[in-house]
Amino acid sequence: MSEAQDNVVPHTRVRSLRDAIRKVQLGEVERSDVVVELQDTERARLEMLADELKDVFKEIPEDDDQFTLQIVTGSTPRFWVDVTSHISIGGDRQTYRFLKDTRLGRVIILETPSLDDMADCVTEYIAERILEREKAMEGDWFNNRLRQVATENGRQYRAEQSGSTWPAVLAGFLIGAAAGMVGLIAFAWFANPM
Repeated sequence: MSEAQDNVVPHTRVRSLRDAIRKVQLGEVERSDVVVELQDTERARLEMLADELKDVFKEIPEDDDQFTLQIVTGSTPRFWVDVTSHISIGGDRQTYRFLKDTRLGRVIILETPSLDDMADCVTEYIAERILEREKAMEGDWFNNRLRQVATENGRQYRAEQSGSTWPAVLAGFLIGAAAGMVGLIAFAWFANPM
């Protein structure tokens, strides 16, 4: 058996870096083609959602600039509704995921394969945000009005208060000065008997 092993010619493997690089490059091209196809599929689904919502977008007040409403491509295409909320496609390439970033982390608002359900949810979200903005603006107007009234009343109060305070301060000063002079005269009179 040892003679048989001695007679076997060892298999020599020739390694080529150029062939290895070519093999890796071909693998990367195939993977990137798959990734591009997946991204194109995700983008197409997001474009269908944006198309479904185009009439809603037209109704947003022109002075309301809180909504982004655009599809941004990248490693994961996303349809941004506003600065903190976006829709992406789930791992199954069929499910819409409506996500919102909060102080406590990312929250899933809705996850559904239904285009109509997602469009309804986004529409309601936009409506809620518009109402929140209106309430905030109304609250700002109300707070500014309260400050204005308080400032006006404060000026009146200070004017009345300052008008009544100065005579009292002046009278107190004059009475104190008169009492001090009387005290000095009395001290001088009794301290130096003639």
